[in-house]
Amino acid sequence: MQKAPQKTGTTRTLHTVKDADGAVTSRVRRTVLPSGMRVVTEQMAGTRSASIGVWVAVGSRDETPALHGCSHFLEHLLFKGTPERSAMDISVALDAVGGEFNAFTTKEYTVFHARVLDEDLGTAVDVLGDMVTASTITPADVEAERDVILDEIAMHDDDPDDVVHNLFAQQAWGDTPLGRPIAGTEVSITAMTRAQIHRFYRRHYRPDNMVVSVAGNIDHATVVRQVRKAFGRGGFLEGEADPTPSAQSERARKVYPGETRTVRPQEQVNLVLGVKGLTRTDPRRYTLGVLNTALGGGTSSRMFQEVRELRGLAYSVYSFATHHADAGVVGVSVGCLPGKYDAVLETVRNELAKVAAEGLTEEEVERGKGQLKGGLVLGLEDSGSRMSRIGKAELVHDELLTIDEVVERIEAVTTDDVAALAEELFTQPELLAVVGPR
Repeated sequence: MQKAPQKTGTTRTLHTVKDADGAVTSRVRRTVLPSGMRVVTEQMAGTRSASIGVWVAVGSRDETPALHGCSHFLEHLLFKGTPERSAMDISVALDAVGGEFNAFTTKEYTVFHARVLDEDLGTAVDVLGDMVTASTITPADVEAERDVILDEIAMHDDDPDDVVHNLFAQQAWGDTPLGRPIAGTEVSITAMTRAQIHRFYRRHYRPDNMVVSVAGNIDHATVVRQVRKAFGRGGFLEGEADPTPSAQSERARKVYPGETRTVRPQEQVNLVLGVKGLTRTDPRRYTLGVLNTALGGGTSSRMFQEVRELRGLAYSVYSFATHHADAGVVGVSVGCLPGKYDAVLETVRNELAKVAAEGLTEEEVERGKGQLKGGLVLGLEDSGSRMSRIGKAELVHDELLTIDEVVERIEAVTTDDVAALAEELFTQPELLAVVGPR
């Protein structure tokens, strides 16, 4: 009796880029396995490295109050060992080939990543596949890592910049998962049990909730075979994903204007002043990118020149834009001496009001576009950044644009576009978070 042929999934080429002579310089391909796991790769000409990322669609905003910090706790625990490898074995496997590996947790996803020589990609895929699918999460490891995370939380609590940005998020979104710090609190981490963490692991670490992205000197078909083998342990890839997407509730997030302060006996005052921003799929995000860069993205920016260069009010000043699936904020962050707080706040408010009323000059817009394009292209010259681009696009965006297409969208931004968006954003009620001795 013949065995039924193994289902291989569906594969297609997303983008191919060629040089003037017709040689392929980049090719992006995507395979969806029957289990729902997505494998997306970018073959890069002229590289000797390969980078892999395992992107899991779970972050701190998916946690209940009792599980606050669980995603980050779990990220730590997956490095502690599997039935095949101890924590030391995991470290040795990649150290022995000169590889780099790490992980991070955000509010909406968790990523495990490694960068190795192209010839050692199989090792990296195997180690990450083992970690992600077969972690033992022993009680002893939970207790040991609990203390590590409590130390990490204390470290962040000692950094006023971290504290003020956490305060800002809390003011923006209140006591919701989006408004809470990613790492959890001393209370939530101390109370969390091994059973809770393990249930969270099994509920969210599923094939249809994961993307494996690989970039560098690689072959797509080879990568897919390596992923099948590495992630197939214990039947992890068995079964088929439900072709019907589950209904997702509308989680549109309103922003709560207002002011929040924390008194700390420190030498500086740190403040964040901002407003409601854009979601990550808003087509105006390219306009916001130009606006944000020209407003506070470099030494020639409006905020840097006014606050630091002309008035000498602060050493550190920058603007930022944060995008989530259904929410966003835009703000300006400043650290200054307590005696200059009032002047800093007045200057920042005046500049935002001026930009809302007048927009930016054509020169500022062009400079912002140039800085944004340059940062984009220069930031994508290694396999790690290419891996991150395609992995994040697959997991959280509704499209994967080529670099040229992104540059075209930035180029298409006009001075009028920037003025209209600035007026819409910076006439909204403000949010203010302050940490300092007053």
